[in-house]
Amino acid sequence: MKYLLNLFLLLSSIKGFSQAETFEKRTFTDKEGHILPYRILFPENYDASKKYPIVLVLHGAGERGNDNEKQLTHGSKLFLSPENRQKFPAIVIFPQCPTDSYWASVKIDRSKSPLDIDFTYNEQPNWPLAAAVDLVKQISKTEKVDKNRIYIMGLSMGGMGTFEAIARNPKLFAAAVPICGGANLTWAKKYAQTVPVWIFHGDADGVVKVGYSRDMYAALRALEAKEVKYTEYPNVNHNSWDNAFAEPNLLSWLFEHKK
Repeated sequence: MKYLLNLFLLLSSIKGFSQAETFEKRTFTDKEGHILPYRILFPENYDASKKYPIVLVLHGAGERGNDNEKQLTHGSKLFLSPENRQKFPAIVIFPQCPTDSYWASVKIDRSKSPLDIDFTYNEQPNWPLAAAVDLVKQISKTEKVDKNRIYIMGLSMGGMGTFEAIARNPKLFAAAVPICGGANLTWAKKYAQTVPVWIFHGDADGVVKVGYSRDMYAALRALEAKEVKYTEYPNVNHNSWDNAFAEPNLLSWLFEHKK
């Protein structure tokens, strides 16, 4: 019995490894020489005669680094699901932000809990966000991509990066899913009429104030946005991405949108 148990554990670990390795390891070098690690998942039975959507996924602050592994911690299983791979074939990209940087242009007071965040939006975006967007543009040229169906989603720091990315590139993205993030309210007008947004947050978030998402939703509603949805989870802390990724209509909502 002990031998069988060890064999089962070994096979389970191999299966888990193979799932992670389904996302190919690559790096992207921007014009300034910065190197951005990323993982990419291609559709099963990739057909060069067809065109596929792109989904760019921005991780949270805890997954920063250069191991090209940690960024798959949250969200990758959603795209590895056999059912989702069949129903929603897409090119999925998980870039990794370095530890000393941040997707979004922000100033953070870490002495407070939840954090006090000022969404400054510098004249130029932080290089990792700019590189992630350039990576998407490159992939859309080198692979079989439906350029009218490029999507972005992100959690926490990545949720903030999602908002900033669509603000700076409103013509690129067909829809966006920012989770437990926040944004510069004055930039909302740049994408309100062009990018459908589904916002998620937990009302008990002790890291990123739920008010940031509430304020963004209110701002987009006031601008009579093309389409904006807001889902707030009661008694859920910062890990609202678990709830969001479990939403049965998340991918169907995302993939139905076109530019």
